[in-house]
Amino acid sequence: MLAAMTRTLIKGGTIVTAVDTYAADLAIEGDKIAAIFAPGSGPAGAFDVTIDATGKYVMPGGIDAHTHFDMPFGGTTASDDFETGTFAAA
Repeated sequence: MLAAMTRTLIKGGTIVTAVDTYAADLAIEGDKIAAIFAPGSGPAGAFDVTIDATGKYVMPGGIDAHTHFDMPFGGTTASDDFETGTFAAA
């Protein structure tokens, strides 16, 4: 038997892509983006989980591939080490 796919709505956020930034609601089914709706226009009650992203940026798939763990700079050292930094990225 297959497990039911979770449907998530991220509402009220500002979506940031490689080419644009705009206010929208984002529907996710399982682990894939299923739809992008104008703010507040996603179908009510159609989602298992709703996340309020008001005042926040939504960056689908964004990972900073260039990081410096435990690297000294200007008399300080980055707060992340390899373990905490890779955990945060995941």
